[in-house]
Amino acid sequence: MSIDKSQAAPADAPVDAPAVAADAAPAVDPRLLVREQGFAGYLDEFKRKMRAGDLGAIPVVIGLIAICAIFQSLDSAFLGAENLNNIFVAMVATGMMSVGIIFVLLLGEIDLSVGSVSGVSSAIMAVMSITHGVNEWLAVVTALAAGAVIGALHGFFFARIGAPAFAVTLAGLLFWNGFMLQILGSNGTINIDGDGVVGKLTTYYFSDVAAAYLLAVVAVAGYFLSAFLGNRRREAAGIPSRPLSDIVLRTVLLAVAAFAVAFMFNQYKGLPLAVLLFAIVLVGSDFVLRRTAYGRKVFALGGSVEASRRAGINVTAVRVSVFAVAGLFASVGGLFWASKIAAANQSAGSGDLLMNVIAAAVIGGTSLFGGRGRTWNALLGVLVITSIQYGLALQGIATPIQYMITGGVLLATVVIDSITRKTQKSAGRA
Repeated sequence: MSIDKSQAAPADAPVDAPAVAADAAPAVDPRLLVREQGFAGYLDEFKRKMRAGDLGAIPVVIGLIAICAIFQSLDSAFLGAENLNNIFVAMVATGMMSVGIIFVLLLGEIDLSVGSVSGVSSAIMAVMSITHGVNEWLAVVTALAAGAVIGALHGFFFARIGAPAFAVTLAGLLFWNGFMLQILGSNGTINIDGDGVVGKLTTYYFSDVAAAYLLAVVAVAGYFLSAFLGNRRREAAGIPSRPLSDIVLRTVLLAVAAFAVAFMFNQYKGLPLAVLLFAIVLVGSDFVLRRTAYGRKVFALGGSVEASRRAGINVTAVRVSVFAVAGLFASVGGLFWASKIAAANQSAGSGDLLMNVIAAAVIGGTSLFGGRGRTWNALLGVLVITSIQYGLALQGIATPIQYMITGGVLLATVVIDSITRKTQKSAGRA
């Protein structure tokens, strides 16, 4: 059969796109419709995530419930108001440092120096305020600034010079530990004022019962308004949004948890200042990571450095800033540790602190491979670790056993994270 070349289209003529039926609906990712489908949609989404290995915080929550149930069965004092209050206050120092580590882990990197940085920051504060009589507020600000500068210095060697973060921060661990010992002097311990700014970080409680309940009200109302207004913006933009019933249910669950914790605090001494500050840090850092351009750049770098560079992201600046953030939060944690022991001494930042900081982030759900995690993971992870420590202490279990159990929990978490990544790759979601 011959072809009429006079009717053939020129070689450079544009090719028409296939015709689309006028009434055909545009293709939509089924995951975007979950919110519009209500609870049935969320049930389907939950099943899909389970099949894809996206477990989220479920293993951590189940583990925390199991830990509480086991230790409560062994000793009824475990879930008592005093013990729970002590757990919440004790977890803040490690939790603060873990928030900074999460920023680094999101890049797929590691910072081994945070323990030493926390120690040197507390030493700087103590030497300035106690030894030299400098105003304590100025000493605190200087200590925090020192932590941020130290972190930025580590980031410079990593991002600009190209040295591996592991090696740089390992060198930092040794150097800053030595620097701390040097500035503390031959005595090795400087006691701080228990009634001072740092001293009250872990010892001050809002004794008025209204304080704890007010914080619960603010948390619940803030969540509801954020979710409700976010829905309004989604509806205005014509994209799927959660049904009001879903928001109400989530708010009710949050209210039950928040007021239960507030009631527990009021059964002992009241709302601890340390917990209030930790809550503010968690909300603020979560906002930065999830709601700002900077946070999106951090996640992008964790996904692919080369793609981020091609997208115009200043990779070096973001990397340096992330390590500065880790240094800053290490300093904050160091001040809380100094408050807890009422001193800055040679053991600050040593022992199992570094392990617990990293373990808290990983156990809470932050991936060691980068690109996945939230600062709220620090809260979940540090709750697990501190609960185990206090539960074992109530049973009189020796410290070596505590180390082994915590290490086992960390190993199990890393294994779960690795299996999850493999499952997601198989499901085409990695």
